[in-house]
Amino acid sequence: MRFLFVLLLSLVSFTAAAQAVPAPVLAAKAWALVDHSSGQVLVEKDADSRIEPASLTKLMTAYLTFSALKAGTITPEQVVPVSERAWRMGGSRMFIEPNRPVTVDELLHGIIVQSGNDACVAISELIAGSEDAFTVLMNREAQRLGMNNTHFANSTGLPDPQLYTTARDLALLASAIVRDFPEYYTLYSTKEYTYNNITQPNRNRLLWLDPTVDGMKTGHTSTAGYCLVSTAERGPRRLISVVLGASSDNVRAQESLKLLNFGFQFYDTVKLYAANEALSQFRVWKGEANEVGVGFSNDFVMSLPKGQADKIQVELASQQPLVAPLQQGQAVGTLKLNLEGKLLGEYPVVALQDVPVAGFFGRVWDALVMWIKSL
Repeated sequence: MRFLFVLLLSLVSFTAAAQAVPAPVLAAKAWALVDHSSGQVLVEKDADSRIEPASLTKLMTAYLTFSALKAGTITPEQVVPVSERAWRMGGSRMFIEPNRPVTVDELLHGIIVQSGNDACVAISELIAGSEDAFTVLMNREAQRLGMNNTHFANSTGLPDPQLYTTARDLALLASAIVRDFPEYYTLYSTKEYTYNNITQPNRNRLLWLDPTVDGMKTGHTSTAGYCLVSTAERGPRRLISVVLGASSDNVRAQESLKLLNFGFQFYDTVKLYAANEALSQFRVWKGEANEVGVGFSNDFVMSLPKGQADKIQVELASQQPLVAPLQQGQAVGTLKLNLEGKLLGEYPVVALQDVPVAGFFGRVWDALVMWIKSL
């Protein structure tokens, strides 16, 4: 699925050109709006420029914690020792103490709702033994997810010359959290949390401003400005907004909402083809079957300006000659999609069934036919 996601990102130039309504201009340094289902970037500005992520770093800290929970290496009710280093962390805190029991579940709430730097260090020490070792895991996971312009230097997002990311990479990470850990993602909609008799609100204002917004994370330092990754689900569609370098808490919330509203208002997410739906039958040579159904292994979804889906023109090309054996999932051709003379993209179609090699006489006969056709 990651391969398909990368292909869909190539549509950015088309969507920007085809939209009938101008994209909003935000009061921020960089931004990106992504459709979660298709993976397409609908609108963006400087989405690949490296910036300081501040506490948006904690999205990866949470992702690795979710991974450890899913793998069973830690449990929600597990009591976590609090080191002096974790206890003394500055910046935003959940106020854990060395002699006060705290569980993994409580630390997750502290990371996600309260943005606690102390909670991040405590969980990183639990999972990897030290924050430095945990940072190695963060960078390894970033590469696996395709966050190619990201480098983490700590689990908290506190300023560091070696800490950077991009709006596009943060959208990838946010989408991965929603996709991979739906059972834990609901934590991001928690509006406040109390630990150690101290109640702190979630800093994501959109949780109060728009009922369709159900996460994600804020970030702020004097050098990064005010940042917000947010996501909303309206009907069957989910969009992810990344706004970086706004001038205030209020501005980042309002600009994020502006971006989300634009995407829902002026774009549709369309399933063009269902998984394993045969688009056509391709001729196969020297196989037990003379034809093979071709299509996509997963639902083929695209984001398009509203009202444009029925105008798409399709061109399906086969790799020829297709010679057995063929394996299910093997690329056997290309689907080209055009809209009003503009190329949307080219996508590989795959064999939907195995086609074993034919017997001796079948192979000889097809070899003869292929020779005659080549004359």
